[in-house]
Amino acid sequence: MMASHDSKQDSRTRKIVAVARGEATSDGAGVKMTRLIGSGARPPLDPFLMLDFFGSEHAGDYIGGFPDHPHRGFETVTYMLAGRMRHRDNHGHSGVVEAGDVQWMKAGRGLIHSEMPEQDQGLMRGFQLWINLPAAEKMSPPGYQEFKAAQIPVEEREGARVKLIAGAGMSGAVGPVRAPHVDALYFDIELAPGARFRQITPPDHRAFFVVYEGSASAPGATDEREAQSLALLELDEGEEAALTAGALGARALLLAGRPLREPIAWSGPFVMNSRDELIQAYEDFTAGRF
Repeated sequence: MMASHDSKQDSRTRKIVAVARGEATSDGAGVKMTRLIGSGARPPLDPFLMLDFFGSEHAGDYIGGFPDHPHRGFETVTYMLAGRMRHRDNHGHSGVVEAGDVQWMKAGRGLIHSEMPEQDQGLMRGFQLWINLPAAEKMSPPGYQEFKAAQIPVEEREGARVKLIAGAGMSGAVGPVRAPHVDALYFDIELAPGARFRQITPPDHRAFFVVYEGSASAPGATDEREAQSLALLELDEGEEAALTAGALGARALLLAGRPLREPIAWSGPFVMNSRDELIQAYEDFTAGRF
């Protein structure tokens, strides 16, 4: 039986506008993954450019990793659920992202990096998100926000355990990552069977859930719409995001961010605002200026 809620909550609660299953793809040196945003079937959800889920116990699906490659003009967010990934860049930065850790990397004006498995067997599982940078930030210096699992606060709610990576929870706790250019919210939510999760969100932010374990439902235009793992639930505007777990419980991400509403010129590892800026990015990369 679904939890009841009054008409005021109904009127302000975000409704599902689309449910997407994602597309099987590969990237890097043959890493198998599911692309939930950024494919032909599911274009960017401003300010979010791309979202990939990777998860396999077979080393052949991930062992090739992501050898040296460039980026300019956006941020990459790696959130590990299982396994270990080594990151290195051409500015001397290096580190290992392990289960429960997050690495929020601003590519800015450009860097060359690699992301390689620190294991040759066992489960490798997690998400990588690309977030656009506004024009004023695209040529800013690269930078990192990196946090171990123990540094990320967890809110215990009725029937829910909410890991706050970015953004403020309901208790006043705030995730350690700061992304003021889009005022990002990034939560990892674990729900007991039948439990209901609610979160206040800025009404004009783009928002969506990703159900990645179990099943869950969210309000639709006329009634609750259920989704099985792995699914992205795109939400319309509103003041509150709500999700109810199915009979076996659920795990899900909630992501929200302020749209940039700027032109996007995107080619491979570069995301700029114009074709001329893309050409300059390729020229700078080939000339060794990253």
